[in-house]
Amino acid sequence: MPTRKADQCESMNDVRVEIDRIDRALVDLICERFSYVDRAWQLKNSPADARVPWRIQQVIDKVRARAEENDLPPELVEALWRQMIGWFIQYEEEKLGASNKTESKE
Repeated sequence: MPTRKADQCESMNDVRVEIDRIDRALVDLICERFSYVDRAWQLKNSPADARVPWRIQQVIDKVRARAEENDLPPELVEALWRQMIGWFIQYEEEKLGASNKTESKE
């Protein structure tokens, strides 16, 4: 089924079909991003390495700029990314903590 631009949707069903298509694509992209986060913790040395404030701000600045380029409220994108980054940091910290415990037993 070909995709439609928002202004080409003639019914709520058309809108829902497109939103569902976009949701699938977003989940696929988040899955791809997660694979890099999963690799990142393996390359780090300690849970402290998971939280890098300058890098977090760099990512936020980039996504805010991209949102502005596309006439999307940058506050929306920042809120979404801060939530996602927070979850990924917690994931990395947990993995690194568990990894360090395993290494110290060896």
